[in-house]
Amino acid sequence: MRIISLMGASALALAAGTVIAFAGGHAEFWKKAAEPFQGVTIRGVTESSPPSLYIREVLAPEFEALTGIRVDVETTSWDQMFDKGIKDMEAGTGIYDMVYIEQDIIYSYLARDFLTNLSGFLADNPELQAPTYDEANFTTFADYFKDDDGNLYGVPMEAFLKVYLYRKDLFADPDIQAAFKAKAGRDLVPATTHAEYAEIAQFFTDYGQENDLKLWGTTAQAHTGHVASWYEYFESVAPTFGVYNWGIDAGNNFSASTANGGTMNGPEAVAAMEWWLSMRDIAPPEAPASTWTEVGTTFGAGRAAQGLVYGENAGWIAADETKSLVVGKVGVALPPLADGVMAAAESGDGYIGYYDGGAFGMPHSSKNKAATALFLQYIGQNEVQPDWAVAAPRVTNTATYDDPKVVAFNEELGGYYDLIKDKGYLFAGAPAYPFHAQVREATAPIFYQILLGDLSPQDGLDQMAAAAEATLSELGYRQ
Repeated sequence: MRIISLMGASALALAAGTVIAFAGGHAEFWKKAAEPFQGVTIRGVTESSPPSLYIREVLAPEFEALTGIRVDVETTSWDQMFDKGIKDMEAGTGIYDMVYIEQDIIYSYLARDFLTNLSGFLADNPELQAPTYDEANFTTFADYFKDDDGNLYGVPMEAFLKVYLYRKDLFADPDIQAAFKAKAGRDLVPATTHAEYAEIAQFFTDYGQENDLKLWGTTAQAHTGHVASWYEYFESVAPTFGVYNWGIDAGNNFSASTANGGTMNGPEAVAAMEWWLSMRDIAPPEAPASTWTEVGTTFGAGRAAQGLVYGENAGWIAADETKSLVVGKVGVALPPLADGVMAAAESGDGYIGYYDGGAFGMPHSSKNKAATALFLQYIGQNEVQPDWAVAAPRVTNTATYDDPKVVAFNEELGGYYDLIKDKGYLFAGAPAYPFHAQVREATAPIFYQILLGDLSPQDGLDQMAAAAEATLSELGYRQ
């Protein structure tokens, strides 16, 4: 997490030195547009993640130094972030002027009219339109934050893939290569199938035990009481077996069970669950208590030879010697896939994993919309993106890929940015379900019973499919 070097008092010094450059040569616009809002404080709430910390410690102070508008960014836990933002928007109290919108929740927010149409707001207030801000600068990830008419409701601030990381140093070690070939009868290279991945995982777990090393063959985001495990299965594992959109067929009366035409409890879903549980069982002992955060920590501590890891953690794992023990030793690859999945993804009929990320949106209840619109444009400029992408690997603007800083950092990350640019189209965000949270909450308790061994994968998925359909019937989606 290179962002650590930018924290604290040094952030203000950095802001003072770079604010004019980050204003894109248009400092006078920002100063003039902000004149009516001197002394105003805008408040935001977001998750305590590398991209958000960069906003709080670097971009917000820069903006304040340039405009006189104070920006207070509250960083908190994932669940508290949603709870605080949703309660504020439900009550219309206007505590927050900005809220973090994760890609998978945007459809629920739009259905409840929680957010301000940013495209429309700027069109209605042309004096606030920054010359360095243009929605066309964003990658196609911004499309997840638009309505059916193409209006933008959130300025993208992070976008990354859930990728297959592996230890280049271990995979390239001659002794390890020889031992693996003797055991498996093939060369040690990153897996392309689940069977290959499992074979490598078992080999390294055994290797760690045999050599008294704190090394295991895979990570597993398998917390037995946190939704991170639910998301790992549905968004990262199940698609690699050909189970898309949580196994719910929106075009077939929102069916989830195989009996009604869904795939949530079908043979591919069961195979995905059994494979994932078998990987958890040979992962480091912290796996049953691991969320997305702990998986990154596990890999950065050198405790796993390979794993599926959120790209927002890839930067500090691969390049920050103050946080990671595997700097310079990390390779990046596509996740292992079942037969037919790649072809489905290339044709647009499926996807191979999760394209994650989020945006900052303006609640309908914000009391400082004009000042907030200025800040949201500020963080959406091309000019602020390169240092942000190096501090916290995320790309939201197409121009970012070609910046010399990002090109150089791409090499340190083992080609991670190349993977996003060239293969990002194979991944997908969460399905466009306004009922996202309701189905997750209805099925998650059953899912945890599978993880705890109280239900078999088949029985548990059968119950989850039934619970999903019951919930969708209650909500009026299933007729």
